[in-house]
Amino acid sequence: MTKVLYVSANPKPTELSYSKQVAETFVSTLKAENSALEVEAIELYDVDVQEIDGDVLSAWGKFASGEALTDVEAKKVGTMSSMLEKFMEADLYVFATPMWNFFFPARMKMFLDSVLMAGKTFRYTEQGPVGLLENKQAIHIQGTGGIYTGTDLNFADAYLRQALAFVGVSEVTTVAVEGMNQYPDKIEEIVADAKAKAEALAKEVAGAVTV
Repeated sequence: MTKVLYVSANPKPTELSYSKQVAETFVSTLKAENSALEVEAIELYDVDVQEIDGDVLSAWGKFASGEALTDVEAKKVGTMSSMLEKFMEADLYVFATPMWNFFFPARMKMFLDSVLMAGKTFRYTEQGPVGLLENKQAIHIQGTGGIYTGTDLNFADAYLRQALAFVGVSEVTTVAVEGMNQYPDKIEEIVADAKAKAEALAKEVAGAVTV
């Protein structure tokens, strides 16, 4: 069965988050078009997301030497491993993020730190790192107050694309929900247009999925 992992990174409830609203449209349309799809949703502000800290670095060093981990180290790397397993099991990723000061929220970066793991999602070779994930694709739904598509300030989308490509996920489609603060009188129009694009994309993706 094809698995969909829907990851959002916004402490706002859906009714106050434009990126989540559009993502919900995508996911609900995807499920309506293909009921066999298994969707798991994770709001990163509602779960434990582990950053790379001293305990994690210490644990990684102990893995190499065979030394036993402390309880704190084991718990922290266990949290990261849980995210990694969910990521590796999924076939389609849906990311919903706002842009905060040119980047997505820190919790999204922490999530990516959990899934970009040598020996699991990529490996080093004499020719350089090689991604280990195959036949997976991603959708990035990004909400921004201004217009950043096609500019040098769209760091978040560019970073996500590079991180995913690094592990072998090169098919990434972005749905921009942008300009709400720049054009407050056009918010409804902007969101409606983004939802229409998300709905059409979901139908296209669902039609191409084999379960």
